Amino acid sequence: MTRNRTFHIAAIPADGVGREVVAAGRAVLDALANDSQGAFAFDWQEFPWGCDYYGQTGRMMADDGLEQLKDFDAVYFGAVGWPTVPDHISLWGLRLKICQSFDQWANVRPVHFLPGITSPLRKADHTELDWVVVRENSEGEYAGLGGRNFSGRGPGGEVAVQSALFTEVGCERIIRFAFDLARTRDRRKVSSVTKSNAQQYGMVLWDDVFQRVAADYPDVETESVLVDAMSAKFVLHPEDLSVVVASNLNADILSDLGSALAGSLGLAASANLNPERRFPSMFEPVHGSAPDIAGQGLANPIGAVGSAALMLDHLGLPEQAARLKKAIENTTAGGILTRDIGGTASTEDVTKALIDALNP
Repeated sequence: MTRNRTFHIAAIPADGVGREVVAAGRAVLDALANDSQGAFAFDWQEFPWGCDYYGQTGRMMADDGLEQLKDFDAVYFGAVGWPTVPDHISLWGLRLKICQSFDQWANVRPVHFLPGITSPLRKADHTELDWVVVRENSEGEYAGLGGRNFSGRGPGGEVAVQSALFTEVGCERIIRFAFDLARTRDRRKVSSVTKSNAQQYGMVLWDDVFQRVAADYPDVETESVLVDAMSAKFVLHPEDLSVVVASNLNADILSDLGSALAGSLGLAASANLNPERRFPSMFEPVHGSAPDIAGQGLANPIGAVGSAALMLDHLGLPEQAARLKKAIENTTAGGILTRDIGGTASTEDVTKALIDALNP
């Protein structure tokens, strides 16, 4: 890293608690930068896009929004969705539009069990658990292909078609990404999640590509598991997991299960990566906009701050990322917890504790 590097970050808080946790994450990142003795800094530009913007304009983001974002070093995202806007409009109009247009094909979701947090999984009390879900983020079941028709037939007569798309290129790049990631971990293992017994075209292509790519990584242990069996394995044998790679839908569901097992979706971080860096990557907590607690200071900022740590890694600041992860661990170990994980601390309390923990 060159000294005095300024990173240009687009902040999109969007909706609900997304605004609160992005503000918290920015405060922690700025505190980290201020303590770097000029080694790096963040130049933030915030965009007002989201459901309020939709109510004013009929669009979730500006018509030229992608053009506005394309030259940033990264995008820091909050959460999208509000009861006044149908979910499929809010999601496809903002988050998925950015992900697909910027070919952010690798979604990385660590499942990390933090000290001081009680997991509903009894095995977590005495077993070291830590794995990461790698999600194909550009096609699969969320390709957006299909349509609705025949509404003129009257009630009960409409037809909807939703097609999953699997390409050899898409399967290979995410599977190879998972193997490369496995080589950086203590346990070199990749678990492929499939449903090829019932989905005999797309998922069989996935299986074929997985077997072919695995041959290039003889040093990495492999297994291929049906998604229903993997759901059980997350609960019964999570100690056997290291890197789990799956299609868009399957990894989405499994990663949420993993986050719940770790204690709360409020803890879960994620990165939407364009590994070739042709476009900016986007970093966001996994949780939703939580309209029921929005604006009350109850939101858990740890997922957003963990996503900021993933962003630091992506920006070439691994030591600072490790420092931020350690601050998260020290904060939860100290019992400064929000309501979703059994505590009474506010968003502001946790944010302050995280900043204080950067300099123990």
